[in-house]
Amino acid sequence: MKLVMLLALFIPVLQTTPSQVHAADGSLTNPYSVAEANANQNGTVKSVKGYVVGQPTGTNTVITSNYPNDYALALADSPTETSTSKMIYVQIPSSFRSQFGLMTNPSLKGTQIKVTGKLAAYFSHSGVISTTAMEKISGGGTQPDPDPDPGTEPSPYDGTYYQTAIGKTGSSLKSALHNIIDDHRELSYDNVWDALRNTDEDPNNPNNVILLYTGRSQSELTNGGNVNDWNREHVWAKSHGDFGTVMGPGTDLHHLRPTDVSVNSSRGNKDFDMGGTQHSEALGNYTDSDSWEPRDAVKGDVARMLFYMAVRYEGDSGEVDLELNNSVNNGTAPYHGKMSVLIQWHKQDPVDAREMRRNDIIYKDYQYNRNPFIDHPEWVDAIWN
Repeated sequence: MKLVMLLALFIPVLQTTPSQVHAADGSLTNPYSVAEANANQNGTVKSVKGYVVGQPTGTNTVITSNYPNDYALALADSPTETSTSKMIYVQIPSSFRSQFGLMTNPSLKGTQIKVTGKLAAYFSHSGVISTTAMEKISGGGTQPDPDPDPGTEPSPYDGTYYQTAIGKTGSSLKSALHNIIDDHRELSYDNVWDALRNTDEDPNNPNNVILLYTGRSQSELTNGGNVNDWNREHVWAKSHGDFGTVMGPGTDLHHLRPTDVSVNSSRGNKDFDMGGTQHSEALGNYTDSDSWEPRDAVKGDVARMLFYMAVRYEGDSGEVDLELNNSVNNGTAPYHGKMSVLIQWHKQDPVDAREMRRNDIIYKDYQYNRNPFIDHPEWVDAIWN
């Protein structure tokens, strides 16, 4: 009898409460609640479940109708939650937007879903970024594109470097990006030579550089002004704004590339457009009296360099104000064209690994700023369309 009583006393102590058994650990099978995810914004990759309650457009603003795009959604532990402090903001990568973007799927509001990604700030608010999985709790989940286009997935810099730009569009996005990439470390024009030997190194021969328009690989030591040497091409023609080789726009590596001397001379200060006669040395490049068309493999590269310049240089701090327009023959005006063609090239020739590598080198080794249109190609449409 005494033994039975003693066992009865110890059994409650040995039992585990239901809450202990089911405590969420943020795994795929035992995801965090929104409240738990908000309390664990530590940069770890976790799964979170919650109800879709709207789309964040600012730190303390979540809209519930007339969604402007498919880039983000807000989750809460209750489908009727209205307090943004009890929500978490989720970044939607391109591979999930057709299934989970609210502009395309407004009826998703009120649905319980599970997302997996990095717990880090988004819109300066508790968030899930670099999302790798999304599914409806009731089924119908989707997996990401097994081979998405390079550059279309969330940048690893979204929670830090680009934090103030995420979720914005139009002039607000352009202004935010300018503030992020402005005031970079500037090189002298002489220092550009060595930098280009690094940024444009031939991956198959580290002693060579690859020339922009010809695609030719040649010795990194053959720079200069003689025939078949390579020199420093200003993709945004330096006469468009008349900034020359001054530190800043004249030495900005994001638009300086090694090119053949004679090909550089043929391109001159022409705007970019389609058509003309094929260049005899730079096959695949076409030119006429007022425009230059680069080879297909670098059309997007050229476009993204010009998009960068139009955002980086906005006329503050005594710098030139550069803008894109839909014209050619811009002369010394601070404009470059042809914008509609550049947007077409940007879509035709997506970001590739070499372009991403170049962006990383400039950021880490030289200027400490990035070309946002390499990291986020969709921002071209968000600003100019």
